[in-house]
Amino acid sequence: MRLTLLAGVLAMTTLSPATAEEPAKKAERLFEMRTYYPAEGKMDALLARFRDHTVKLFEKHGMINVGYWVEKKDGKEKLVYIVSHASKAAADESWKAFRTDPVWTKARDASEVGGKLVDKIEVVWMSPTDFSAIK
Repeated sequence: MRLTLLAGVLAMTTLSPATAEEPAKKAERLFEMRTYYPAEGKMDALLARFRDHTVKLFEKHGMINVGYWVEKKDGKEKLVYIVSHASKAAADESWKAFRTDPVWTKARDASEVGGKLVDKIEVVWMSPTDFSAIK
């Protein structure tokens, strides 16, 4: 699947749930879009860490995985993903639990033996419109 975003190309990754569409009948949620700028040569390691650890740990701590994409632009790649939460308070609670989870700290430390995987992270909070198919 290819999506165009600001002259870049987003390619769906295998990290995304099998079905990205959800019934509009669900209670409205808060969506969090994160963009990870990997350190030079670290994209494969970053994707492996998400695939092998992070996605499952997000679920464990109450985050709903909506989708994961790789944006390729000007010869560089970024990981873009969206998770959802019941509220900002729920998001804060989930992130706190995730960051202090010993399974996460072990996976993070093991994946960064050769250096940090991420140079920069951008976070955008989004609320669905009343006509959005996903809420």
